[in-house]
Amino acid sequence: MDFDMGKRAGDLRRELRALVDEHVPEHFLGAFTDDPADLETAQQFCRTLAERNLLCMAWPEEFGGGGASVWEQTVVREEMWAHHEPRGAQYMGVNWVGPIIMRHGTEEQQRRHLPLIAAGEVIWCQGFSEPEAGSDLASLRTYARPDGDGWLVSGQKIWTSYATMAQWCFLLARTSRVGEGATQKKQQGLTIFLVPMDDPAITVRPIGTMLGPHHLNEVFFDDLRVTEADVLGTVDQGWSIVQDVMSFERVGIARYARCERLLAAAPGVLGQRWESLPGELRGRWIRMLTHCRRARLLAYRVVELQSSGRIAPGDAAAYRIAVTKLDQDSAEVLSDIAAEVRHDDHRAAWFLGEVEDHWRYSQASTVSSGSIEMQRILLSRAMLSAGANR
Repeated sequence: MDFDMGKRAGDLRRELRALVDEHVPEHFLGAFTDDPADLETAQQFCRTLAERNLLCMAWPEEFGGGGASVWEQTVVREEMWAHHEPRGAQYMGVNWVGPIIMRHGTEEQQRRHLPLIAAGEVIWCQGFSEPEAGSDLASLRTYARPDGDGWLVSGQKIWTSYATMAQWCFLLARTSRVGEGATQKKQQGLTIFLVPMDDPAITVRPIGTMLGPHHLNEVFFDDLRVTEADVLGTVDQGWSIVQDVMSFERVGIARYARCERLLAAAPGVLGQRWESLPGELRGRWIRMLTHCRRARLLAYRVVELQSSGRIAPGDAAAYRIAVTKLDQDSAEVLSDIAAEVRHDDHRAAWFLGEVEDHWRYSQASTVSSGSIEMQRILLSRAMLSAGANR
């Protein structure tokens, strides 16, 4: 469990924090609010990072990256999430859309998409979940029926984050029905398409929630025309890419860094009142800090495995379970601490706003990116398989 972040890690953290202080307003609560200025802040910050080669620094230079280590990219990931993700939705393109296109895309797809992601100029959304295919994703019904030299895609996606602002969609659809030809399992016959969101065959309807605008949407496809040029990987073999996506996606969200920053700020915000808090509450606070370290180490383990090509669903699931529980448990502790904060100083206003936002986000964490129940099933299967092979 000895992970060396490299000699540059400390300087890189200081550089990133200085950039946040300079370019991101103090009370910034993310890009997805009612205020369009927040989205523009995030987009401009992405361009600033890209100009300094900090946005996709671990990508290979041939794809617009800096060729840095995965640990340096982990430092970027942690600092961004600790400071309320001022990259906005760009983490999706940086952490998994880009790397997946590097692994499975054609040269033309790589030339078309990777430079725009590396420059912070494009936002992606993920067309996976459907009304009756969320945790059981392979049961999706969006269907691409053959039409001449391509397909016509019809169906509905739901819970699609950023769909109102995205330029591209990473779309999963069924190209062969179960029982047809070689397609005998629901995980077979699925295909990934890379499609532009400005196509008139696509309709987006926002879903109002307490998380704020842009987080959740319905997306409808009405005979969306796609061709072989839009296919990522091999037709009917999209499920293997989905598994790759999940391992990159789940470790790419460093929520533990945000939890740890808020927990560490609590004593300073309360000042002298900290010592008068009930011992039980301070004990829970200490326990949450310990859980932050646990989630961080699990993330580092997955990063190391991922960098060597040895990632397995069970590894990503273990991390996801830990960080999801941390999100919700720390939100409860922070809310109890916030109830003791005086409202008459500048620092308190910042802390209270951050804690409220963290609590709201945490309520959805056990179902986003795959429900915690599904993560437990994945982890259990991995453990049983490992035991059977001994």
